[in-house]
Amino acid sequence: MKLLRKLLFPFAILYGGITALRNYAYNKGWLESRTYKIPIICVGNLSTGGTGKSPMIQYLASFLMDEYKVAVLSRGYKRKTKGYREVSLNSSAWEVGDEPLQMKQNFPESIVAVCADRREGIEKLQKRADIILLDDAFQHRKVKASTTILLTSFPDLYIEDYMLPTGNLREFRSGADRADIIVVTKCPEGVAYAKLQEIQFRMDLKPHQKIYFSRIGYDDSIYGKAEIQSLDYLRNKPFTLVTGIANPKPLVDFLTRKQFVFTHEKFPDHHDFSDATIEKLKKKEIVLTTEKDYMRLQPKLEKFALYYLPIKTVILNEQEEFFVETIFDAIDKHRYN
Repeated sequence: MKLLRKLLFPFAILYGGITALRNYAYNKGWLESRTYKIPIICVGNLSTGGTGKSPMIQYLASFLMDEYKVAVLSRGYKRKTKGYREVSLNSSAWEVGDEPLQMKQNFPESIVAVCADRREGIEKLQKRADIILLDDAFQHRKVKASTTILLTSFPDLYIEDYMLPTGNLREFRSGADRADIIVVTKCPEGVAYAKLQEIQFRMDLKPHQKIYFSRIGYDDSIYGKAEIQSLDYLRNKPFTLVTGIANPKPLVDFLTRKQFVFTHEKFPDHHDFSDATIEKLKKKEIVLTTEKDYMRLQPKLEKFALYYLPIKTVILNEQEEFFVETIFDAIDKHRYN
Protein backbone atom coordinates (compact mmCIF):
# COMPACT_ATOMS: atom_id res chain seq x y z
CA MET A 1 0.00 0.00 0.00
CA LYS A 2 2.84 2.41 0.86
CA LEU A 3 4.52 1.67 -2.47
CA LEU A 4 1.25 2.27 -4.33
CA ARG A 5 0.82 5.61 -2.54
CA LYS A 6 4.30 6.66 -3.65
CA LEU A 7 3.64 5.64 -7.24
CA LEU A 8 0.37 7.57 -7.37
CA PHE A 9 1.67 10.65 -5.57
CA PRO A 10 2.46 12.66 -8.76
CA PHE A 11 -1.11 12.15 -9.94
CA ALA A 12 -2.39 13.30 -6.54
CA ILE A 13 -0.38 16.51 -6.86
CA LEU A 14 -1.74 17.07 -10.37
CA TYR A 15 -5.33 16.48 -9.28
CA GLY A 16 -4.87 18.67 -6.23
CA GLY A 17 -3.40 21.43 -8.35
CA ILE A 18 -6.41 21.41 -10.67
CA THR A 19 -8.89 21.62 -7.78
CA ALA A 20 -6.80 24.31 -6.07
CA LEU A 21 -6.78 26.41 -9.25
CA ARG A 22 -10.56 26.06 -9.52
CA ASN A 23 -11.03 27.11 -5.87
CA TYR A 24 -8.68 30.06 -6.37
CA ALA A 25 -10.81 31.25 -9.30
CA TYR A 26 -13.93 31.13 -7.12
CA ASN A 27 -12.18 32.83 -4.19
CA LYS A 28 -11.03 35.66 -6.48
CA GLY A 29 -14.48 36.05 -8.01
CA TRP A 30 -13.33 35.06 -11.50
CA LEU A 31 -15.96 32.32 -11.35
CA GLU A 32 -19.35 33.22 -9.90
CA SER A 33 -20.40 31.73 -6.57
CA ARG A 34 -24.04 32.74 -6.33
CA THR A 35 -25.68 33.77 -3.06
CA TYR A 36 -29.39 33.62 -2.20
CA LYS A 37 -31.76 35.38 0.17
CA ILE A 38 -33.05 32.08 1.53
CA PRO A 39 -30.84 30.44 4.20
CA ILE A 40 -28.95 27.51 2.67
CA ILE A 41 -27.15 24.99 4.85
CA CYS A 42 -24.61 22.88 2.99
CA VAL A 43 -23.47 19.53 4.39
CA GLY A 44 -20.43 17.95 2.77
CA ASN A 45 -16.93 16.61 3.19
CA LEU A 46 -13.44 16.78 1.75
CA SER A 47 -13.16 13.06 1.11
CA THR A 48 -14.93 10.39 -0.87
CA GLY A 49 -16.76 7.70 1.05
CA GLY A 50 -19.19 7.84 3.92
CA THR A 51 -18.82 10.49 6.60
CA GLY A 52 -22.48 10.47 7.66
CA LYS A 53 -23.94 13.19 5.44
CA SER A 54 -27.42 11.66 5.21
CA PRO A 55 -27.78 11.15 9.00
CA MET A 56 -26.64 14.76 9.49
CA ILE A 57 -29.20 16.06 6.97
CA GLN A 58 -31.92 14.09 8.76
CA TYR A 59 -30.72 15.34 12.14
CA LEU A 60 -30.87 18.96 10.95
CA ALA A 61 -34.33 18.44 9.47
CA SER A 62 -35.58 16.86 12.72
CA PHE A 63 -35.30 20.11 14.68
CA LEU A 64 -35.55 22.68 11.87
CA MET A 65 -38.95 21.39 10.77
CA ASP A 66 -40.42 22.48 14.10
CA GLU A 67 -39.80 26.10 13.07
CA TYR A 68 -39.45 26.23 9.29
CA LYS A 69 -40.61 24.76 6.01
CA VAL A 70 -37.59 22.67 5.04
CA ALA A 71 -36.49 21.61 1.57
CA VAL A 72 -33.69 19.13 0.93
CA LEU A 73 -31.76 19.22 -2.35
CA SER A 74 -29.52 16.35 -3.44
CA ARG A 75 -27.98 15.31 -6.71
CA GLY A 76 -29.61 11.87 -6.32
CA TYR A 77 -26.49 9.79 -6.65
CA LYS A 78 -26.84 6.76 -8.99
CA ARG A 79 -30.40 7.57 -10.01
CA LYS A 80 -31.36 6.61 -13.56
CA THR A 81 -33.13 9.91 -14.32
CA LYS A 82 -31.76 13.35 -15.16
CA GLY A 83 -32.65 16.95 -14.48
CA TYR A 84 -34.76 18.37 -11.68
CA ARG A 85 -37.11 15.91 -10.04
CA GLU A 86 -39.12 16.08 -6.82
CA VAL A 87 -39.28 13.04 -4.58
CA SER A 88 -42.67 11.61 -3.61
CA LEU A 89 -43.56 8.78 -1.28
CA ASN A 90 -44.25 6.69 -4.39
CA SER A 91 -40.86 7.39 -6.00
CA SER A 92 -38.38 4.57 -6.48
CA ALA A 93 -34.68 4.58 -5.65
CA TRP A 94 -33.75 4.23 -9.32
CA GLU A 95 -35.74 7.40 -10.11
CA VAL A 96 -34.42 9.65 -7.32
CA GLY A 97 -31.64 7.83 -5.46
CA ASP A 98 -31.80 5.86 -2.23
CA GLU A 99 -30.91 8.63 0.22
CA PRO A 100 -33.42 11.24 -1.05
CA LEU A 101 -36.14 8.58 -0.98
CA GLN A 102 -35.16 7.68 2.57
CA MET A 103 -35.32 11.35 3.53
CA LYS A 104 -38.80 11.77 2.05
CA GLN A 105 -40.17 8.69 3.76
CA ASN A 106 -38.82 9.81 7.13
CA PHE A 107 -40.03 13.40 6.70
CA PRO A 108 -43.10 13.32 4.44
CA GLU A 109 -43.89 16.99 5.21
CA SER A 110 -40.56 18.18 3.83
CA ILE A 111 -39.85 19.00 0.19
CA VAL A 112 -37.16 16.70 -1.19
CA ALA A 113 -35.76 17.20 -4.68
CA VAL A 114 -32.85 15.96 -6.77
CA CYS A 115 -30.93 17.99 -9.33
CA ALA A 116 -27.29 17.83 -10.38
CA ASP A 117 -27.40 21.59 -11.08
CA ARG A 118 -27.82 22.97 -7.57
CA ARG A 119 -28.55 26.48 -8.85
CA GLU A 120 -31.50 25.20 -10.88
CA GLY A 121 -32.74 23.23 -7.89
CA ILE A 122 -32.46 26.18 -5.50
CA GLU A 123 -34.27 28.50 -7.89
CA LYS A 124 -37.18 26.06 -8.11
CA LEU A 125 -37.36 25.53 -4.35
CA GLN A 126 -36.64 28.94 -2.82
CA LYS A 127 -40.19 30.29 -3.10
CA ARG A 128 -41.70 27.19 -1.46
CA ALA A 129 -39.39 26.76 1.51
CA ASP A 130 -37.92 28.75 4.40
CA ILE A 131 -34.61 26.84 4.43
CA ILE A 132 -32.80 24.61 1.95
CA LEU A 133 -30.50 21.81 3.07
CA LEU A 134 -27.87 20.97 0.43
CA ASP A 135 -26.63 17.39 0.58
CA ASP A 136 -23.03 16.71 -0.48
CA ALA A 137 -22.34 20.12 -2.03
CA PHE A 138 -19.12 21.27 -0.36
CA GLN A 139 -17.28 21.22 -3.70
CA HIS A 140 -20.25 22.76 -5.57
CA ARG A 141 -18.74 26.25 -5.58
CA LYS A 142 -21.34 27.66 -7.99
CA VAL A 143 -23.51 28.10 -4.88
CA LYS A 144 -22.37 30.02 -1.79
CA ALA A 145 -24.28 28.55 1.14
CA SER A 146 -25.13 30.74 4.11
CA THR A 147 -23.79 28.03 6.46
CA THR A 148 -21.40 25.22 5.60
CA ILE A 149 -21.00 22.08 7.71
CA LEU A 150 -17.95 19.94 6.94
CA LEU A 151 -17.99 16.32 8.11
CA THR A 152 -14.92 14.17 8.70
CA SER A 153 -15.08 10.69 10.21
CA PHE A 154 -13.09 9.77 13.31
CA PRO A 155 -11.48 6.70 11.65
CA ASP A 156 -10.46 8.71 8.55
CA LEU A 157 -9.78 12.33 9.49
CA TYR A 158 -9.03 14.65 6.59
CA ILE A 159 -5.98 15.96 8.44
CA GLU A 160 -4.46 12.47 8.06
CA ASP A 161 -5.57 11.90 4.45
CA TYR A 162 -4.09 12.58 1.00
CA MET A 163 -5.38 13.72 -2.36
CA LEU A 164 -6.94 11.30 -4.81
CA PRO A 165 -5.74 8.86 -6.07
CA THR A 166 -3.12 8.49 -3.33
CA GLY A 167 -5.75 9.03 -0.66
CA ASN A 168 -9.44 9.93 -0.54
CA LEU A 169 -9.42 13.74 -0.53
CA ARG A 170 -11.33 15.57 -3.27
CA GLU A 171 -9.31 18.74 -2.62
CA PHE A 172 -6.41 19.87 -0.45
CA ARG A 173 -6.91 19.96 3.31
CA SER A 174 -6.90 23.76 3.18
CA GLY A 175 -10.39 23.52 1.65
CA ALA A 176 -11.64 22.96 5.20
CA ASP A 177 -11.07 26.68 5.82
CA ARG A 178 -14.35 27.38 3.96
CA ALA A 179 -16.39 25.51 6.58
CA ASP A 180 -18.29 27.32 9.31
CA ILE A 181 -18.82 24.17 11.37
CA ILE A 182 -16.72 21.02 11.45
CA VAL A 183 -18.24 17.82 12.81
CA VAL A 184 -16.08 14.79 13.55
CA THR A 185 -18.48 11.90 12.96
CA LYS A 186 -18.48 8.19 13.83
CA CYS A 187 -16.58 8.64 17.08
CA PRO A 188 -16.31 5.33 18.95
CA GLU A 189 -18.47 4.76 21.99
CA GLY A 190 -16.69 5.88 25.15
CA VAL A 191 -13.91 7.77 23.35
CA ALA A 192 -11.72 9.69 25.81
CA TYR A 193 -12.33 13.43 26.05
CA ALA A 194 -8.55 13.96 25.89
CA LYS A 195 -8.50 12.28 22.46
CA LEU A 196 -11.18 14.65 21.17
CA GLN A 197 -9.24 17.62 22.53
CA GLU A 198 -6.14 16.36 20.71
CA ILE A 199 -8.06 16.16 17.43
CA GLN A 200 -9.47 19.65 17.93
CA PHE A 201 -5.96 21.01 18.51
CA ARG A 202 -4.65 19.30 15.38
CA MET A 203 -7.51 20.68 13.28
CA ASP A 204 -6.01 24.18 13.66
CA LEU A 205 -9.44 25.83 13.47
CA LYS A 206 -9.91 29.30 12.09
CA PRO A 207 -11.45 32.02 14.30
CA HIS A 208 -14.84 31.75 12.57
CA GLN A 209 -15.07 27.96 12.94
CA LYS A 210 -16.74 25.77 15.55
CA ILE A 211 -16.16 22.06 16.05
CA TYR A 212 -18.43 19.31 17.36
CA PHE A 213 -18.07 15.57 17.77
CA SER A 214 -20.71 12.96 17.08
CA ARG A 215 -21.28 9.22 17.05
CA ILE A 216 -23.72 6.88 15.36
CA GLY A 217 -26.79 6.05 17.43
CA TYR A 218 -28.89 2.98 16.67
CA ASP A 219 -32.62 2.51 17.09
CA ASP A 220 -34.07 0.03 19.57
CA SER A 221 -36.34 -1.37 16.87
CA ILE A 222 -36.06 -2.85 13.40
CA TYR A 223 -38.53 -1.95 10.67
CA GLY A 224 -40.05 -3.96 7.85
CA LYS A 225 -42.69 -3.37 5.22
CA ALA A 226 -45.53 -4.59 7.40
CA GLU A 227 -44.23 -4.54 10.96
CA ILE A 228 -41.94 -3.12 13.61
CA GLN A 229 -40.03 -5.41 15.93
CA SER A 230 -37.82 -4.85 18.92
CA LEU A 231 -34.14 -5.25 18.07
CA ASP A 232 -34.10 -8.12 20.55
CA TYR A 233 -36.40 -9.97 18.15
CA LEU A 234 -33.18 -11.02 16.42
CA ARG A 235 -31.81 -12.57 19.59
CA ASN A 236 -31.05 -16.27 18.99
CA LYS A 237 -32.24 -15.93 15.38
CA PRO A 238 -29.34 -16.27 12.93
CA PHE A 239 -29.75 -13.65 10.22
CA THR A 240 -27.93 -12.20 7.23
CA LEU A 241 -26.68 -8.62 7.39
CA VAL A 242 -26.61 -6.99 3.93
CA THR A 243 -24.76 -3.69 3.51
CA GLY A 244 -24.11 -1.51 0.48
CA ILE A 245 -22.59 1.45 2.33
CA ALA A 246 -19.11 2.98 2.39
CA ASN A 247 -18.15 1.74 5.86
CA PRO A 248 -20.27 -0.96 7.50
CA LYS A 249 -17.77 -1.56 10.32
CA PRO A 250 -19.60 0.51 12.98
CA LEU A 251 -22.82 -1.43 12.33
CA VAL A 252 -21.00 -4.79 12.36
CA ASP A 253 -19.26 -3.84 15.61
CA PHE A 254 -22.55 -2.74 17.18
CA LEU A 255 -24.30 -6.02 16.33
CA THR A 256 -21.27 -8.00 17.48
CA ARG A 257 -21.23 -6.21 20.83
CA LYS A 258 -24.90 -7.11 21.17
CA GLN A 259 -23.82 -10.75 20.67
CA PHE A 260 -26.11 -11.36 17.72
CA VAL A 261 -25.36 -14.31 15.45
CA PHE A 262 -25.18 -13.25 11.80
CA THR A 263 -23.36 -13.55 8.50
CA HIS A 264 -22.41 -10.44 6.56
CA GLU A 265 -22.92 -9.88 2.84
CA LYS A 266 -20.88 -6.76 2.03
CA PHE A 267 -21.31 -4.72 -1.17
CA PRO A 268 -19.94 -1.35 -2.41
CA ASP A 269 -21.66 1.92 -1.51
CA HIS A 270 -24.99 2.49 -3.34
CA HIS A 271 -24.72 -1.01 -4.83
CA ASP A 272 -27.27 -1.95 -7.47
CA PHE A 273 -28.22 -5.45 -6.38
CA SER A 274 -28.21 -7.91 -9.27
CA ASP A 275 -30.90 -10.47 -9.99
CA ALA A 276 -28.50 -13.23 -8.94
CA THR A 277 -27.89 -11.55 -5.59
CA ILE A 278 -31.62 -11.06 -5.06
CA GLU A 279 -32.30 -14.74 -5.76
CA LYS A 280 -29.59 -15.67 -3.25
CA LEU A 281 -31.06 -13.39 -0.58
CA LYS A 282 -34.56 -14.79 -1.10
CA LYS A 283 -33.28 -18.07 0.31
CA LYS A 284 -32.25 -16.42 3.58
CA GLU A 285 -34.64 -16.72 6.51
CA ILE A 286 -34.10 -13.21 7.88
CA VAL A 287 -32.31 -10.29 6.22
CA LEU A 288 -31.25 -7.16 8.12
CA THR A 289 -29.95 -4.17 6.21
CA THR A 290 -29.39 -0.43 6.51
CA GLU A 291 -32.19 2.03 5.88
CA LYS A 292 -30.46 3.29 2.74
CA ASP A 293 -30.03 -0.22 1.34
CA TYR A 294 -33.64 -1.04 2.21
CA MET A 295 -34.77 1.59 -0.31
CA ARG A 296 -33.12 -0.45 -3.09
CA LEU A 297 -33.67 -3.94 -1.72
CA GLN A 298 -37.32 -3.88 -0.70
CA PRO A 299 -38.85 -3.38 -4.19
CA LYS A 300 -36.76 -6.26 -5.53
CA LEU A 301 -36.68 -8.61 -2.57
CA GLU A 302 -40.40 -8.52 -1.66
CA LYS A 303 -39.59 -10.53 1.41
CA PHE A 304 -41.60 -10.28 4.60
CA ALA A 305 -38.58 -10.97 6.83
CA LEU A 306 -36.57 -8.02 5.46
CA TYR A 307 -35.79 -5.39 8.09
CA TYR A 308 -33.66 -2.28 8.44
CA LEU A 309 -32.07 -0.73 11.50
CA PRO A 310 -32.27 3.10 11.51
CA ILE A 311 -29.34 5.19 12.66
CA LYS A 312 -29.12 8.74 13.93
CA THR A 313 -26.54 11.41 14.69
CA VAL A 314 -25.72 11.87 18.39
CA ILE A 315 -23.74 14.97 19.38
CA LEU A 316 -21.20 14.19 22.10
CA ASN A 317 -20.12 15.89 25.33
CA GLU A 318 -23.57 17.37 26.05
CA GLN A 319 -23.06 19.79 23.16
CA GLU A 320 -26.31 19.11 21.32
CA GLU A 321 -28.04 22.22 22.70
CA PHE A 322 -25.09 24.38 21.62
CA PHE A 323 -25.03 22.78 18.16
CA VAL A 324 -28.73 23.46 17.62
CA GLU A 325 -28.27 27.02 18.90
CA THR A 326 -25.37 27.53 16.47
CA ILE A 327 -27.57 26.49 13.53
CA PHE A 328 -30.47 28.73 14.54
CA ASP A 329 -28.11 31.67 15.16
CA ALA A 330 -26.62 31.24 11.68
CA ILE A 331 -30.10 31.23 10.14
CA ASP A 332 -31.11 34.36 12.05
CA LYS A 333 -27.88 36.13 11.08
CA HIS A 334 -28.43 35.38 7.39
CA ARG A 335 -32.03 36.57 7.54
CA TYR A 336 -30.99 39.80 9.30
CA ASN A 337 -28.25 40.52 6.78
